[in-house]
Parts: sequence; C-alpha cells; structure tokens
Amino acid sequence: MTVSSPPPTLRAWLLDEAPASRRQAWCGRAFRGWLHFRRNPLAVTGLAIIVTLLLVALIGPWLAPHSPYAQDLSMRLVPPGTEGYLLGTDELGRDILSRLLYGARITLTIVILVAIIVAPVGLVVGTVSGYFGGWVDTVLMRITDVFLAFPRLILALALVAALGPGIENAVIAIAITTWPPYARMARAETLTIRRSDFIAAARLQGASSLRIIVRQVAPLCTSSVIVRVTLDMAGIILTAAGLGFLGLGAQPPSPEWGAMVASGRKFMLDQWWVATVPGVAIFVVSLGFNLLGDGLRDVLDPKSGN
Repeated sequence: MTVSSPPPTLRAWLLDEAPASRRQAWCGRAFRGWLHFRRNPLAVTGLAIIVTLLLVALIGPWLAPHSPYAQDLSMRLVPPGTEGYLLGTDELGRDILSRLLYGARITLTIVILVAIIVAPVGLVVGTVSGYFGGWVDTVLMRITDVFLAFPRLILALALVAALGPGIENAVIAIAITTWPPYARMARAETLTIRRSDFIAAARLQGASSLRIIVRQVAPLCTSSVIVRVTLDMAGIILTAAGLGFLGLGAQPPSPEWGAMVASGRKFMLDQWWVATVPGVAIFVVSLGFNLLGDGLRDVLDPKSGN
C-alpha cells in the first residue's frame, strides 16, 4: 500500500524552483519580491504611509468630526486640542482635521490621474522611439527635449495660467510636464533590447512591429516605469501643492493641502498650526512615496537576483 505524499503548502508552492505553470511562476516571483521588500524597514514604513493615505481617502468623510466647509467665526483660530478641535481651526473657524481628511482624497485623486496619464504616454513614446530609431526617434526625442528644457513647476504654472485654475487643468498641466523622463527611460531600455535574439526570433515568426513593442518590449520596460512613477509621486504632490498654494489648483473652499498652507501663511507667527498641519501632511506623504519607491527599485531591479 503506497502512501501519497501530503499536498505542498502554499509557501512551498510559491517558492518551487520548477513552477508547473505561468501562473505559479508569476505568483512565486511576486512572493519572492515581497519577502525581499519586507526586509527593508524604510520601504515597509513607506508602504504603511501610503496604505494609510488610501484608507483616509476612502473613509475620511466618515472619520471627519465636522464639516470641512462649515464656517464658525466665533471659533476661528482655535488652538489644537481646544473646544473639541483636535488640530485646531483656521481663520474661518473650519476644523483643520476634517479639512485634512477630505483633502487626502483630492491629493490622491491628482496623483492617480497624473500617473494614469504619464506612465502610458511616456512608455509608448519611449518604446516607439527606441524601437524604430531614425527620423521617428529624432522627432519624438526633440519634442521630449522641448518639454525637458523648462523647469517642471514653471511650465505647469504657464499651462495652468493658460488653461485656467482648477483641479482638472492642474492634472493636465502636471501630466504634460511629467511624461518626458518616462519616455527617455523607456527609450534607453528599448535601445538595449531591440537587437536581442528573442526580438529577432519574433520578427522571423512574422510578428509585426506593433506586436513586438506591445508583447515583447513594453513589458520589459514596465518595472522601471513603475519605480519611476512611485518615486515621482512626491514631485507630483509638491507640484500640485505648489499650484494650490498659488491659487491655480483646487479653488476655495476646496480643502486641498497646498491651498490650506497658502491660507495659513498669514498666521504663521501666532497661529502656526493653520499652515503647519497641512504642510506636515504633504511632507509625510511625499516621504512615504519616496521610501516606497526606493523599496520597489530594490525589488524590481533585474540585477538584484530576485
């Protein structure tokens, strides 16, 4: 009588050196990446900050103790911890904690919309430019150089001034000024792999250039794009906050963090919390994205051996 071996545990299945399917191989690679990622305490800290931001953006309106728009001039500039206001009130008597919680959704919306726009645009421009070369490469890269020639914030200010203030126009302006580095990076990686044997084999099998770019080239550039997007999140947040600070982003009474800093700068000496609290929020979230990006870079680096 033969005794059947017990089924493998999930961990053993994920760490199997000879995966039986593409799904098992993909899951195993992701699990190994997570094991490597969690060994970096700073990266885990960054992930915790971003997860907290996501939760606050999702359930912030239910956590807010007051309306972020309700004004009470009799309670204006109340210090933190006074009269039931945990983080104090602003110059119009609005609860800063409630505005901070609602503002997390605005910040996250801007970051996600910009990332959704710039990553595909930069990836397409970079892979097409690097794969075809010649005049296509020259034209696309010169257009990229034009955008890179201007400082990001200055160009965003000019675009928002032309389009008009508002969150939608701010997202468009930030996206237009953010995509060129992605295109440069994707082009550089495409130049290194377009002469590879597997690309030549795909051509011999009759694959079109579009299919090779979509199925062969772009996936190899995706990991670098993901890391660059994560690291750029801090810059996107700061640019959005800068536009809000100058009155070109979210418009009053929207509780956008940059606009909150702008409204509180007049009270910095005596009522420091009005501008400091949203400023600290911007700093913490930007730091979280930077720490997370550094951790993802270590995990997704093909030279790391994971």
